[in-house]
Amino acid sequence: MKEIDFLPEWYKNGRRRKVTYRTQYVALGGIFLIMMAWNFFAARTIAKAEAELVRITAGNTEVEAGMLKFAGLKGQVGVLQRQTALIEEIDSKIDVASVLAELSSLIGRRIVLSKVDLVAEKFAEREEAKRSRRTGPVVRVSRARFSEKQTLPLGDVRFKVVIAGVAVNAGDVGALICKLEESPYFFQVAPSFSRNTEISPASSRALRSSDLKRPGQELRASVKASEFEINCYLANYREL
Repeated sequence: MKEIDFLPEWYKNGRRRKVTYRTQYVALGGIFLIMMAWNFFAARTIAKAEAELVRITAGNTEVEAGMLKFAGLKGQVGVLQRQTALIEEIDSKIDVASVLAELSSLIGRRIVLSKVDLVAEKFAEREEAKRSRRTGPVVRVSRARFSEKQTLPLGDVRFKVVIAGVAVNAGDVGALICKLEESPYFFQVAPSFSRNTEISPASSRALRSSDLKRPGQELRASVKASEFEINCYLANYREL
């Protein structure tokens, strides 16, 4: 049998338009929801990015402040290093009070000193020192005395000690030389000269009259003594 459709064409067209409109509305609604979701996630992403940007900017500010502080500290360290190098260069590296105390403990009452000099001697350059070692244990130095008005040598220096005075006899001078050699403060002890001389008690009050006179003899107007000079070096360095 053949089915007969009695629905008018305009009714069919209207229903098709309604279905099309409904489909379009659903599609537009879906697209709108998708756009709203995308907008929401995009807003959250932008907010996170802005927060991260603020954090990075704050971190950069802290880094810049730290770099400026580091540069300032680096400059201060450089100044301190230069000052330290200068102090090390002009530092004599000796304790004069300890040296004098050691001399006082070594020198007895039978000896009177007339001079104690500390002479600064600058070491030669390493190459010159190497050449000198080939020919012998000689060190070239440039000298300067504390009492002289001239520029003292700076840098690595050694100190020569010059001791001069009078003793009751030559045996006391020899005993002093032995004490200096045994002392950890001095080395390379060598007598410069030692000679007999006569001194008057008025000019040598520091010497005890009981040391100057012999048993059974009265103190004379002048007595025999031993005048000496000893050279040595402070043992505050080591040659390599």
